[in-house]
Amino acid sequence: MTEMKKLLAEVIGSFILVFFGTASVVLTLLINGGPTTTSIYNLGITMPDWIGIGLAFGLALVVAIYAFGSVSGAHFNPAVTIALWVGKRFPGKDVIPYVIAQVVGSFIASAALLAIIGPVAATKGVLGSVGAFGDISWIGIFIAEFLGTFLLMYVIMATAVNPKTTAADAALSIGLVLAGIVISLGNFSGCGVNPARALTPMVLNQIVTGASALNLYPIYLIAPILGAIVAVYLYDYFHEETPA
Repeated sequence: MTEMKKLLAEVIGSFILVFFGTASVVLTLLINGGPTTTSIYNLGITMPDWIGIGLAFGLALVVAIYAFGSVSGAHFNPAVTIALWVGKRFPGKDVIPYVIAQVVGSFIASAALLAIIGPVAATKGVLGSVGAFGDISWIGIFIAEFLGTFLLMYVIMATAVNPKTTAADAALSIGLVLAGIVISLGNFSGCGVNPARALTPMVLNQIVTGASALNLYPIYLIAPILGAIVAVYLYDYFHEETPA
């Protein structure tokens, strides 16, 4: 498989994940009249809404993995790429190109939402951005993003990386766990668990509305990467091969 095909697969797969996932957030906020920030329990998104949003992210990821897993490995997430490299399961020379491809795909997805819906996608729909929701502290956001990505990465290791698991089972398991993570943690941090998915809505919101949440981005960058790396090491600890 050529490098260009792998990178294009990462662009398209990241686009699918971010476009359909964040579109569900934008539409929910538009239907409900926009976000509020007075309380963690009153953000313009209800618990049934989070179930729909979680399924949108999860099903988008299942489809993207089925479509491109055999081409690029279906990372679609810089934290996954970096953790696999740290765990010696991915070549270092490909890390930066993969991350760039993932950010490009995510940016195109956010730009497409803006083109389809118009400025209201940012002003009321915040382009599906993550952020400091209600009363949650920066430490709370960090913990939520760390734990969410840890769980996602551990399932990736146990299914997609595990040679005993079929590709179909891996895709479904990873998509379902992402759906569950979004449903459970969405009202805490917006549930980025993906530095590319977190970045591009923030950037375009800044451009369109002037409102910036980029000061929070280091949390959405560092916590997922650390969570994914810990998951790889813990998986290896539990599944290390013992000498015969």
